[in-house]
Amino acid sequence: MNDLANDSMTASPNSNQRLDFNTPTLQRKRRVRAFKDRLTRWYVSIGGLAVLAAITLIFFYLAHVVLPMFSGADLEARQAQQPAWLAGEGSPLLLAMEEQNRVAMRLNSDGKVQFFAVRDGAALNAYDLPLPAGARISSISQDQPGSRRVVLGLSNGQALVFEHDYKVTYPDNVRVITPKLVYPFGQEPLSLDEQGRPLEHVSISQNGNTLLVGGSTGADVHLLSITREENLMTGETSLEQQAIALPQIAEPIKALVIDPRQQWLYVVNGKATADVFNLRNNSLNGRYKLIEGDASVSTVNPLLGGISLMVGDSKGGIAQWFMVRDGDGKAVLTRIRDFKLGNSPITQILPEERRKGFLALDADGTLGIFHSTAHRTLLIQKVADAGAVAALSPRATRVMVESKGQLQRYVVNNPHPEISWSALWGKVWYESYDEPKYVWQSTSANTDFEPKLSLSPLTFGTLKAAFYAMLLAAPLAICAAIYTAYFMAPAMRRKVKPVIELMEALPTVILGFFAGLFLAPYVEGHLPGIFSLLLLMPLGILLAAFAWSRLPEKIRLLVPDGWEAALLVPVILLVGAFSLSMSGHMENWFFGGDMRLWLSNDLGIAFDQRNALVVGLAMGFAVIPNIFSIAEDAVFSVPKSLTFGSLALGATPWQTLTRVVILTASPGIFSALMIGLGRAVGETMIVLMATGNTPIMDMNIFEGLRTLAANVAVEMPESEVGSTHYRVLFLSALVLLSFTFVMNTLAEMIRTRLRKKYASL
Repeated sequence: MNDLANDSMTASPNSNQRLDFNTPTLQRKRRVRAFKDRLTRWYVSIGGLAVLAAITLIFFYLAHVVLPMFSGADLEARQAQQPAWLAGEGSPLLLAMEEQNRVAMRLNSDGKVQFFAVRDGAALNAYDLPLPAGARISSISQDQPGSRRVVLGLSNGQALVFEHDYKVTYPDNVRVITPKLVYPFGQEPLSLDEQGRPLEHVSISQNGNTLLVGGSTGADVHLLSITREENLMTGETSLEQQAIALPQIAEPIKALVIDPRQQWLYVVNGKATADVFNLRNNSLNGRYKLIEGDASVSTVNPLLGGISLMVGDSKGGIAQWFMVRDGDGKAVLTRIRDFKLGNSPITQILPEERRKGFLALDADGTLGIFHSTAHRTLLIQKVADAGAVAALSPRATRVMVESKGQLQRYVVNNPHPEISWSALWGKVWYESYDEPKYVWQSTSANTDFEPKLSLSPLTFGTLKAAFYAMLLAAPLAICAAIYTAYFMAPAMRRKVKPVIELMEALPTVILGFFAGLFLAPYVEGHLPGIFSLLLLMPLGILLAAFAWSRLPEKIRLLVPDGWEAALLVPVILLVGAFSLSMSGHMENWFFGGDMRLWLSNDLGIAFDQRNALVVGLAMGFAVIPNIFSIAEDAVFSVPKSLTFGSLALGATPWQTLTRVVILTASPGIFSALMIGLGRAVGETMIVLMATGNTPIMDMNIFEGLRTLAANVAVEMPESEVGSTHYRVLFLSALVLLSFTFVMNTLAEMIRTRLRKKYASL
């Protein structure tokens, strides 16, 4: 016994030897593994933070480009000038500047025109207008902004028309601007009032070779049409004059305005009324009340283009008016919008020559900068004492004010006056429109163009395209995902799922090309077949399933469990072929041979070939793989223990699906829908090529649309960097990014709530 004990004690050290886990090899392996873990953790963390930083930087960059649009205007004063030649020159009637802001013109009450340098006020050329002996200037008016055409009403009933012109030359590569006066219709004044009474108010408008000159004496209106004709053989020019008779006005006249198309003559008379004459038939269109209450009209001036009249009153208000067609088709002078400068009478309204903005000066020397379309007040600032006269440069970058023998210059910083919340998202009453509308039209061939930059039709088009795409894709993708993951045989699932996911690799430009060039005309020519297909396909599948359920069990058992979906392939092909083949016959039977004309003429539904139906079909095809793949994984990932437990407790497969599987997979299914919606909202090429790009707000499935993403893709290459158009396109991108952020945030909140709610299943 002692020997055995000794032997065991001797053997115990060998038998109790432990494995050494701290060998150099294992230590090195643990260090490498720990290094890989740390590297992976830092890599994932840095990558995630980099993605968040990139998205944040994109957001701030977009905001950096967009925010300057919403800043107001400002004036920067330059050193005041008091040139020697200005002393004793008489009161100014008109101030003007040329394109380059280097030469200015001043007309005084004695008929002297003085050109001078803008920078230092140095005198340049001076001219005396050819006024008749004994005549003096009684009134003055200018033609449309940018024309440099001026008409003077004289005390003898005559009118003198002249232009201030600026010739640019480059001697020795140095730009030299030479100002001069031009008399396009001769230096002889035009006789308007045969009785020789002073012309208290004048107006002028040239359209082609025809010049209309209007003047008023008391309550009488004198209108003279002058046509200039040039002999092509001799080059001689002849003038033909014709007096135009108009109905008499009972009240004294306060202002005359002739529109540039020479269709309307606006005669402001009495305290605050306007008589509008149709110059096409020399008849009175109507009398309109301009101002309510005890205020009176103080000045009237047309905006760029001559369609809108800006009416200033004695209480510092400014109203915009233009002709609008009423329900009976009659043109009616309509008050569109109002602005407020102060409490003093408006003395001058200076329209910009390139935009629908204007400046206003009141009797106290307060200057206001406004924009008509955006209905925006950009600046109100006192610039002079009472009795000032102002001039605005052609590019609206300089303002010159003369007050008490002193010239004060200002630099105007007003780069984006066209933008306001109402102009971007609200209905705007544009010139020549019968009512306020949502319109996107960023460019035009006309220099008098009124910017129409409403994002509402683009946002509406984005949501419309996404709605019709999801209407097709969501039911098909979710149902296909549920069937594939829950009912389909594993062998068949391994073939079907990769094929559907492979659809996602198809470039969207190919889908857009196919939709625009083939699908759109095919749908137009087979409308009855397309709609019958949408109706007959579900019925055909249900009837096939019902017939299958009524077959003998021995026949149904011949098909392996989970392979029943293969039997639907011939059913789908037969129903599709039947529906499309019967399209022409149904069109002849029910729609008079042309369903498109039937929709347009009988139902009043507009039809465009490239419409939302085509977009829904094409973009739905592109969105289906996204939704299907994520939803199928969510359903397939439901633990089998839940399914088997439900079946073991007596639930049918359908009850198990609806009450266990779908509820458990609902967070993943919801995420799939949100990702599909994000894909539909951000889609560019399909909607760009298959919709016609018409920015309209109409839910009609047969009308086209334009989305925010497609609009950015189309117009960004043509926009001027830093322009308002350029920044509005960046605002479109910011709206898309914000929409995606909000939708993803809501989706995550809902998904988290669903996960907590059904986590106990």
